[in-house]
Amino acid sequence: MTRRRIAVTGVRGQLVSALLERGKKFPNIDVIALGRPTLDLAVSDGIAASILEVGPDAIISAAAYTAVDQAESESQLAMIINGEAPGILGAVASQIGIPIVHISTDYVFDGSKNEPYVETDPTSPLGVYGRSKLMGEIALAAATDNYAILRVAWLYSPHGRNFLKTMLELAGKRNAVSVVNDQLGNPTSALDVADGVLAVALNLISNSAQSLRGTFHMAAQGSATWAEFAAEIYKISKCRGGPFAAVSPISSREYPTAALRPSNSRLDSSKLERVHGLKLPAWPASTVRVVERLVSESELVRNGGLK
Repeated sequence: MTRRRIAVTGVRGQLVSALLERGKKFPNIDVIALGRPTLDLAVSDGIAASILEVGPDAIISAAAYTAVDQAESESQLAMIINGEAPGILGAVASQIGIPIVHISTDYVFDGSKNEPYVETDPTSPLGVYGRSKLMGEIALAAATDNYAILRVAWLYSPHGRNFLKTMLELAGKRNAVSVVNDQLGNPTSALDVADGVLAVALNLISNSAQSLRGTFHMAAQGSATWAEFAAEIYKISKCRGGPFAAVSPISSREYPTAALRPSNSRLDSSKLERVHGLKLPAWPASTVRVVERLVSESELVRNGGLK
């Protein structure tokens, strides 16, 4: 069996951590994470050399500027990392004749649609973060035609900083938590996304069909508001002896942020299933797995079994 080398941009984000973890399940690939100082997406001159030194069979463009609110005051940096670097990565991929899988976001949409978004819906991001990610999609597609752009949404996992972990941490400090209830999306496990991203990368390596290339949505089945997601997290955690709190639903106006969020960022992922044969699990089932893991690990910490 031929082993494939897949270069992943980033070393610490929750999706990169998930890719490194789940990559061990695939017997025929080596996931090679490239981050600072070896690869810095904010320094364009060094990107190509870092990739070429690895000599990969595919690139996964996973690293990004993800601080949605902070992007409003650091727009130039967000545009360099999210908007310009994907084009450079695409050019490198084209130069050495390999595919690239690029991770984008549901925030390229403004949320005005009443139904889940499909790939052909018009984009109209509300903030700097969404605009920078859309710019990255455009730059990548201009640099190579051997790509798959995967738009993901509402990621959570046992790794890094994310909504699910924040909710569990807050429950350890207070009895009730106020959570926005007028934004609708697809809570999606980064572990499930990692499995899907690696499968897409292998599909592109092994099959040159143009139908496998293009833009796809990759989100969990089913949708929820943030408040509904929080309530499910606490229900699961309580049943497993973990921290829980009451959820007080509030409106977005009651929780102002620097960046506007789309009120509806649900993604229709049926194209991914039709073309790549991939369908992510329903979000409640994946939430159970992540919460159970975190509660179990926290128990081990308390008992001195995990450092």
